Amino acid sequence: MDHAEARPFVGVCGRIWRKWKFAGMALLGFSTLLQLLQLENSAMVEAMSLQHRAELREDVRQMFHHAYDNYMKYAFPHDELKPLSRGYTDSLGELGNLKLEHLSSTYNGTALTLIDSLTSLAILGNSSEFEKSVNWLGENLSFDLDVRVNVFECNIRLLGGLISAHMLALDLKSLMPSGYNGHLLRLSEDLGRRLLPAFKTPTGIPYAWINLKMLQILTGAVPKVSVTMQMLQILIGSLILEMGALSRLTGNPEFEDAALLALRKLWSMRSPLNLVGTTLNVITGQWIEHSSGIGAGVDSFYEYLMKAYILFGDDEYWDMFHDAYMAVQQYYRHGPWYHDADIRTGGPTHRQLTSLQAFWPGLQVLVGDVGAANGTHREFVHVWEKYGVIPERYLFDREIIHPTERYYPLRPELAESTFFLYQATKDPWYLRVGELLVNSLNVYTRVNGGFASVRDVLTMELEDHQHSFFLSETCKYLYLLFDDSFLKGQNYVFTTEGHPLPVLRAWQQWQPSVESSLNTVRRLSVNYV
Repeated sequence: MDHAEARPFVGVCGRIWRKWKFAGMALLGFSTLLQLLQLENSAMVEAMSLQHRAELREDVRQMFHHAYDNYMKYAFPHDELKPLSRGYTDSLGELGNLKLEHLSSTYNGTALTLIDSLTSLAILGNSSEFEKSVNWLGENLSFDLDVRVNVFECNIRLLGGLISAHMLALDLKSLMPSGYNGHLLRLSEDLGRRLLPAFKTPTGIPYAWINLKMLQILTGAVPKVSVTMQMLQILIGSLILEMGALSRLTGNPEFEDAALLALRKLWSMRSPLNLVGTTLNVITGQWIEHSSGIGAGVDSFYEYLMKAYILFGDDEYWDMFHDAYMAVQQYYRHGPWYHDADIRTGGPTHRQLTSLQAFWPGLQVLVGDVGAANGTHREFVHVWEKYGVIPERYLFDREIIHPTERYYPLRPELAESTFFLYQATKDPWYLRVGELLVNSLNVYTRVNGGFASVRDVLTMELEDHQHSFFLSETCKYLYLLFDDSFLKGQNYVFTTEGHPLPVLRAWQQWQPSVESSLNTVRRLSVNYV
């Protein structure tokens, strides 16, 4: 493959920093930012020996296989493992479905955790299990299923997992020594087509839910669309990486066109302060929730603007991200913390840390704003040290946990940002943070049947659920922190589910025709009663 950059972080950060400089941003140069990393006690951190790093790498490998092997033994081909009871859950229809509405009585799983684990198997070097899994999916997986799914979750876990694994199978021949016939791409295209009808709304912004089999449910074949279907968290606009990649791989611009039209519409709805809300009505195009931030419901929106610019090279993504990022820094930032605010006024609404916000320092590394990334990252580490893991919501102005959101579902965001910051700085302090995370996960969440989510971080009571992202992201980022040999000579953008997509010149030169875009608009135009 024709990789656009040889070095995964320095080349990208340098190119983006030139963008910031050209835009006249009042940010410090990259070298100056690195000096800011020598904060309290940081310079005193002793370098970690290669032997100790290798031991931690093997600890993470063992963690991954403990989770993976138990899934394969007790849950496969169902979706996710229940590690305490050593059972399974067919959770695809439950993801994002807090009220557990419209669950299918016939759905028996899509091997969700297996698909989400493929790229981790590749990065950890388990080619035999990768090949066996890819072949099983080609022979057994079908998306002709009577199940209502969350479009965003289906996109990042299933579609992203399949596309990334397909590209790794093509690029790294050692993963498929017996040969590979491209069946993961055929599955990806089939799934992508099943998601497209969700975009048939008056605004072009997709419904949050779609039935993979009975697609007519969301295409106007029913007289009314429920209120639940109309409401949408704007992270649904975060489909552009997977859909854009699918268009380039298949030569069909329809997928990217739909995702880009939705993204443009979302951005057009921003407030005069360049802030976007978290929840909207896809029929009327009106905001339902005006309190917003960088956490749940909106995190991937910011992430994918930046990463789409890197992956596809289109200045349109940069322009949107630039304005959005500066607005976040002006209205949401509170010292090293980020609070929620009213998008209409910029006034603070909730002074809270949410665990999903921990992705932000990693995103800032890609921008080159490493000093700010370091400061925020350290606050998350302090909260982790205080409780042993990160609670879902922490009220930083009162220094207490939110009274009802006290859980930790094995989230990866702090590990992700730790990995990115180490890549940018090589400061051994981040390796020590990674060691802290590994030790905490093994002490508090490891059980005989896998790794269990924490129901209450104050008591460390466990919950019978091992989320697929523990294998696709948490273990992957920790492994890469201690051993980044997989990245040598490569340049990848990681999706929000941790699936690597290569930065390719051919992808950056892709130009969907105006006519194809107009055809997409016509196909997505429907009449509503």
